Amino acid sequence: MDGADPGAKTSGSDAADAAPVSRQGRIAEFLAAHGGPFFELQARLKLLHANALQSGKRALVFVALAWGVPFLLSLPGSFPLEQGAFLSDPGVWAKFFIAIAAFVLAEQQVERGLRIKLGQFSRAPLIAPTSMPSAARAISDALKQRDSGLAEAVCLALAAVAALLSFLNFHTSPASFWAVEHAAEGNRITAAGWWSICVSLPLFVFLFLRGVWRHFVWARLLRKIARLELRLVATHPDGKGGLGFLSQYPNAYMFFVFGMSAAIAAAVMKHLLQETLSMTTFSMIMSGWLAIVVAFFAYPLSAFSKPLAQLKESGLLMLGVQATRFQRAAERKVLGRNVAADPGPEPEEELADPGKLFDATSKLSTVLISRSAVVPVAAAALIPFAVAGATRLPYKEVFSVLKKLLLL
Repeated sequence: MDGADPGAKTSGSDAADAAPVSRQGRIAEFLAAHGGPFFELQARLKLLHANALQSGKRALVFVALAWGVPFLLSLPGSFPLEQGAFLSDPGVWAKFFIAIAAFVLAEQQVERGLRIKLGQFSRAPLIAPTSMPSAARAISDALKQRDSGLAEAVCLALAAVAALLSFLNFHTSPASFWAVEHAAEGNRITAAGWWSICVSLPLFVFLFLRGVWRHFVWARLLRKIARLELRLVATHPDGKGGLGFLSQYPNAYMFFVFGMSAAIAAAVMKHLLQETLSMTTFSMIMSGWLAIVVAFFAYPLSAFSKPLAQLKESGLLMLGVQATRFQRAAERKVLGRNVAADPGPEPEEELADPGKLFDATSKLSTVLISRSAVVPVAAAALIPFAVAGATRLPYKEVFSVLKKLLLL
């Protein structure tokens, strides 16, 4: 982690060698945005380097390809802001501009956030020395999964399926718009429409699925670490046994969640423009989406509930024994004997008062995810829906729902 070079290239055959325990007893870094065929392709095209992701530059390039090109292709014979025009389509803005930019910009934020969180396991240190080899193997496996060509091939195949569905949908469109010219003899897909089918939509779907896959790899890594022998402290001031730092990791995905939410909110906005959604239905959609986002991040964190519960139970039992001995000794000093069960003398020994430790242990939380920790990512999930809803629904009611969900 700290002993590894963050710019080191950890793809292909190097991934397996990147995770052994170092001489300082530390384990290798997990660079979430590195590795894999798509990373290598971008490196060959000079869009990034092993030690510089250049997220801003790549975001501009991908948005230009996904949004800029079809915009230019849609201009001939179409006023930019008329109904059915490219610029008036919320889905185009959400998927090909906002979401793609957010997915790319998220890579650097995610990589830095996860690297810091994983590094804390070595800095504390939280992993027992006997479990360090197992931790190294877990990271080595995660790096191999991160670099999987098969995983990215599956993402690409699903992106192709999405493109096919878009092609079929265009041919059944009942009206003309920037992607389709509707006619009695059949629909004709425009140049902008073909570009969106072949480039824009597949790029959007691929980046989304690739990001989800890499989060799943991270989730599996955390769940493996949770099964190791951990040096947790029940009385840690973070109230989570020393694992409180992990509860903040979802905020590294703010941009990614914002991109996902923008794409879904755009679909909701289309229904709102047709006035087919009520305020009640809209509130249910926002609540359901927030629940999905929270579950997305709760899955890896839930694995730590078991060791935290065991720590709390064991701590309370041990401290309870100590408290009994300490309080009985104090009772004898005051009364000369114990009130209950005093058949004979008990050994006198100097004991520390475990009261404060017992109180701190009893307050230990066994659930890492909390409202305060996920408010930023929850806001990223809900704000696109609030903006979409405010276009047709009473904005005061919309933002009232937003506020209630953030304060749950």
